Amino acid sequence: FTDVVAGEWYELPVLWAVENGITAGLSADTFGVNTVCNRAQVVTFLHRAAGTPEPTSENNPFDDVKAGNFFYKSVLWAVENQITSGTSASTFGSYDNCNRAAVVTFLWRAAGSPEPASTKNPFEDVKTTDFYYKPVLWAVEKGITSGLDATHFGPTTDCNRAQVVTFLYRAYN
Repeated sequence: FTDVVAGEWYELPVLWAVENGITAGLSADTFGVNTVCNRAQVVTFLHRAAGTPEPTSENNPFDDVKAGNFFYKSVLWAVENQITSGTSASTFGSYDNCNRAAVVTFLWRAAGSPEPASTKNPFEDVKTTDFYYKPVLWAVEKGITSGLDATHFGPTTDCNRAQVVTFLYRAYN
C-alpha cells in the first residue's frame, strides 16, 4: 500500500490485519490509513479478528441492519455476545463514525469485560462515570492504547483505519 509508511506505528498492524483477513485495502494499492471507520466496519473487523464465529440467533433488534449488509452477521454476533447494544434500542448506528471510546469498549466487552487491575487513570478526559472508564483503564493496562498524549485519551475522537487495526493488533497479539 502506498499510504502505509515503512516503520510507522501502524505498519505491522496493517500487515497483520490484511494477512489475517480482518480487512483489505480500500484499493489494490491504498489501505486508507486516515479514513475514519464507521461502527459497522469496526464490529466487522472485531468479528473477523475473533475468527468470524457464526451468530447463534437471527434475532436482530436494529432497523438499520439488514440481512444483505456485509456487517449483518457481525452485528448479530456482537449483540448476542454483549459487545454492543447499539446507539438505541432499535438502531445500531451502522454508518456513524466510530470514536475511540466505542472501539476500546467493544474490545473490552469482547474480552469478557475484565476488571482493570488498577483504578489509576492518567486521562483528564475520562471520568469514573463514563461508560468507557473501565474499558479505557483496561486498554491502557493491556498496552492497547496509551492515549492521544499523556493526559488525554480522546474518547470522542473518530478512529481511523490505522488506529482501529492497531487496537485490534495489540488486543489479539
